Amino acid sequence: MKKVPLLFCSCLAGIALVINSCKKDNLSHIPDLFVGNWQLASLTVTNYIGDTQVSLDTLNQTCQKTQIFAFSADNSCGYARFQCGDDSVKGRWSLTQNKLFLVSDMVCKDSTKASGGSSKPFENAKIVTLGNYGLVLETGDVQPNYSATKKRRIMRYGFVRMKKTTTTQ
Repeated sequence: MKKVPLLFCSCLAGIALVINSCKKDNLSHIPDLFVGNWQLASLTVTNYIGDTQVSLDTLNQTCQKTQIFAFSADNSCGYARFQCGDDSVKGRWSLTQNKLFLVSDMVCKDSTKASGGSSKPFENAKIVTLGNYGLVLETGDVQPNYSATKKRRIMRYGFVRMKKTTTTQ
């Protein structure tokens, strides 16, 4: 008689194991989370040597202009007032197959001397956080493997989703 509950519990545990071990890789909702307008909330740059942080700076602290990164469902995108400038640029966007990186071909005016006046800041951006209300992207030296003596620079862009405005006529 004591073997029946033991057998029942074993079968139940086996079924639960099979159900929970099934691969859940349908990530089709992720591109939909991008669609909309995102306002830049913070921009930090972190410098490293290997994995040791050397410095952390917050950029654009005095910029009074609203910088907006807009994503459309047709995979077009735009960025208004990059680096607190007056220009708006357009391009295309996609996600890597594993949905961990944003790839964009936008060419933005860049005020840094190293870039020669323009750059593709989101050409290979690591998606750190993506949700209904927040988006955090890292650009720069975001590759997972690096030497212990290599200098690295990572730009972290923090965005908040802008409310959709509806107009009635």
